[in-house]
Amino acid sequence: MELQSIKNRFGIIGNSPALNHALNVAVQVAATDLTVLINGESGVGKEVFSQIIHALSARKHNPFIAVNCGAIPEGTIDSELFGHEKGSFTGAVDARKGYFETVNGGTIFLDEIGEMPLGTQARLLRVLETGEFIRVGSSKVQKTDVRVIAATNKELLEYTHTNKFREDLYYRLNTVPIRVPALRDRKEDIPLLFRKFSVDFAERYKTVPVQLDDDARQLLVSYPFPGNVRELKNIAEQISVLSVNKTITARDLAPFLPERSFNRLPVLAHAASPASNGAEFANEREILYKLFFDMKKDVTELKKMFLEVLQHGGSTPASVPGNFFSETTLSDARHHPDRPHPAALAPASAQPMILGNNDIQEHVEVEESLNILDKEKELIIKALKKHKGKRRDAALDLGISERTLYRKLKEYDIEDL
Repeated sequence: MELQSIKNRFGIIGNSPALNHALNVAVQVAATDLTVLINGESGVGKEVFSQIIHALSARKHNPFIAVNCGAIPEGTIDSELFGHEKGSFTGAVDARKGYFETVNGGTIFLDEIGEMPLGTQARLLRVLETGEFIRVGSSKVQKTDVRVIAATNKELLEYTHTNKFREDLYYRLNTVPIRVPALRDRKEDIPLLFRKFSVDFAERYKTVPVQLDDDARQLLVSYPFPGNVRELKNIAEQISVLSVNKTITARDLAPFLPERSFNRLPVLAHAASPASNGAEFANEREILYKLFFDMKKDVTELKKMFLEVLQHGGSTPASVPGNFFSETTLSDARHHPDRPHPAALAPASAQPMILGNNDIQEHVEVEESLNILDKEKELIIKALKKHKGKRRDAALDLGISERTLYRKLKEYDIEDL
């Protein structure tokens, strides 16, 4: 069967090489009874791959059931999967068949297999090895012919190293692995998916579908989508409902793309790297706060030091050479009059200017604004002017993503420079 017809049948959008490879593996393994382990982040559509495998197999006319192992309590999962006898535990008023018994001849999709308790893993391993199982509270061995497809968003091999997952079960499940790519690894498919979701929404509610302009499309593609396809669908539907304009600009789109860290400040320039793709540190607010407070403390101490020199020595440096005089040196000079004043050791070009008492009385301290938001806005404006309004270059210089820069421009009402 052609790959495109499979995509049309199961509603799969995209043409990225990683996605096509995963689909090809699913098609090839479908005709067998081999166990399949589907790996992928939450929201990439792992269950669709299990449905493809079942629908293209010889078992397609037999039952298919999807079981979320993480949603079943540990105390009842054995009963759900393998059944139980009457009176086997409190509340077992009747005998009950488990999924491996009711789906005999069909396919079981075990989602989030990494959440399965170790005791249940041992029972599952026996089913995979021998096709045998025992109901809870029974001693009778029963046979079943069920194909198992498992899925996980965890690294099960790492789980085996910490005894959270049985190593023998891992290798038994991993007969044929399929890795479903994350949405950020198939960026070329993001505009196609967005268009599909917006058109579907418009058809459902009899409205005009929204469209993205070039800048908005670029901004959408640059977003990492930790929630993958599920998150993209939510964003498309939110924009379809809440956006006034049907042609979405980057500024319109930015508020719908949530920040991944709880901050309002750009990343320090040295913190960004090509490998990080503009990722932001969660603690950057604390870093900048500390930086500004340290600066304020240093400025205050420096002013205090110069005032002391003026009051005791009647002079102050007119210009400050490379290094400031330390408080210890100045203190030593005051307590040891026979030693030369530190200012006397400065070059001739940096000799102090003598001020009278009137000058001291007229001295006024001017506190520089240390408001975080003011500084942030000032940095953004400087970066835009430096790069002549090129937002991508300005964002790179600031160490933030282009998406964050768009949001900041709108937040501070900064017009294009």
